[in-house]
Amino acid sequence: MERKEDVLKTKYFKIHTVTDLKDLLYQSAKKYKNRDAFKLKNKDGKIYSVNYTKFKNDVESLGSSLIDLGLTNKAIAIIGKNSYSWISSYFASAIIGIAVPIDKELHVEDMINFINISEAKAVIGDSKYIRNIIDNKTKLNNDVIFIDMNSTNDKIIKFDDLINKGYTMIENGNTSFSNIKINPDDMHILLFTSGTTGSAKGICLSHKNICSNVMSVAQIVKVDHTTTVLSILPIHHTYECTLGHILPLYGGGTITYCDGLRYINKNINEYKPSFVICVPLLLENIHKKIVNTLKKSLPKKYFDNDKHFIDNMPAPLRFIVKKKIKKSLGGNIKTFIVGAATINPSIIESFYKLGFKALQGYGLTECSPLVAGNNDIFYKADSVGLPIPNVEYKINNPDSQGNGEIIVKGPNVMLGYYNDPEATDMVFKKGWFYTGDLGYIDENGFLYITGRCKSVIVTQNGKNIYPEEIEYYLNENPLISECIVIGVNYKNDRETYVTAKIFPNFEAFKELLNTDSIKDSDINKHIKKVIYDINNKLPNYKHIKNFKIVKEPLEKTTTQKIKRFGNNLSM
Repeated sequence: MERKEDVLKTKYFKIHTVTDLKDLLYQSAKKYKNRDAFKLKNKDGKIYSVNYTKFKNDVESLGSSLIDLGLTNKAIAIIGKNSYSWISSYFASAIIGIAVPIDKELHVEDMINFINISEAKAVIGDSKYIRNIIDNKTKLNNDVIFIDMNSTNDKIIKFDDLINKGYTMIENGNTSFSNIKINPDDMHILLFTSGTTGSAKGICLSHKNICSNVMSVAQIVKVDHTTTVLSILPIHHTYECTLGHILPLYGGGTITYCDGLRYINKNINEYKPSFVICVPLLLENIHKKIVNTLKKSLPKKYFDNDKHFIDNMPAPLRFIVKKKIKKSLGGNIKTFIVGAATINPSIIESFYKLGFKALQGYGLTECSPLVAGNNDIFYKADSVGLPIPNVEYKINNPDSQGNGEIIVKGPNVMLGYYNDPEATDMVFKKGWFYTGDLGYIDENGFLYITGRCKSVIVTQNGKNIYPEEIEYYLNENPLISECIVIGVNYKNDRETYVTAKIFPNFEAFKELLNTDSIKDSDINKHIKKVIYDINNKLPNYKHIKNFKIVKEPLEKTTTQKIKRFGNNLSM
């Protein structure tokens, strides 16, 4: 019997080749011309369309103006909410220079750190983030050009003015953008893994990395002119940027934007998407709402046994219920792509029974991002899927159960960590990228994630939290001698809570309190204040929720590094 992985290779969808994002932009404009690339809202809330030709022309005009500002081959930071202006800036910046997407939820000091590390010469952003950075511009290492995406600030360059200027330049014969030659193997995208200079790694991606990932996914998940995507997840992540934007733009689909988490249902019914990229928490909430609504309107007997409620219904009712559920989700949804954290397999199975595909996948920013995925041909509810085309994975040093570290090879794997050859060498061995994630592969090639050898904490809604980032802040305080930050789960609660284990600096406390007799209550009071101040510098999802004071130093390895296992993890 043939392995599913091998059968999949014979069923790939046909694709067209793109070498870089400029090539993708130009090919899509030529192929799809007047088709809707975006559906947007104006200031009055009215929906209007932007076609592929207009998108290409806007990016070309913006890029021409950025070149005119002297930004060729320079790093350009982009900070803002998901928007047409954001993705236009990303394309233009990555084509003429280096795009540096920055998380808009970061504290302004961390934004400035990344602007400095990347040596960005310009920042394109929403008004409020630009304003915050300008208020702190004495901390910037370089002179930076500021561009207001909302075009509201008369004192700095307006985004709309740049586009208009670019149109005029091109009409007058300027070909600076169209003449650009891109080496697909060069770094043109720089992303950061966490929020402080102390632990941040810059991930260097090329046009080849991104475009190869897009073409791979397009071979196993059908995306075409009938596809409409509702963009919900933060666009600075490669998960949303690559799969939620670049993939549909490659396939001729339409991108729409969610007005905010509370408006998801409203937006689904407005835009009628066929394709939603989400995290498990969102999918679980949609499922819960469906079940609760059905329970109110249908007899209890359909929900009274272990069978799925849809299987308990007679065929005519089953048809009506599925139709109503589909209508409640806009009437057009076919596929949910779900990733970034684990999901209960029963939720995946339930969506399939209700007539929707729920495709779970596995990826990392370092892999642009997708490595494996369930797809239009094969799926397994408890697995993250099969390797995407042109990407290999295997298990390094598997134990007796076949479990070990997942290692990956393919054109989607990053160039390396920015200005950090030591960190790069640690994750690359003989051409394989060592993910730091644990898993096993079944006889059909399906991948299963069983844990992490990295210390990253993953929240229920798919947010990645790097403990080193929060430890960096804690260790800066003289009242703290040592600390470790871990994710803690409590009984009957699937959420993961950021928790700090702290060994105080007793000498510093003696000096602060001017006494040799230090009470536990004093230590708790001052450490609580330290944590309060640190939380004010961090996005909500990274806040330290709990802490524990320990009286003995934390356990260490022979090289005196704090162990991220054993007793140090017990609370």
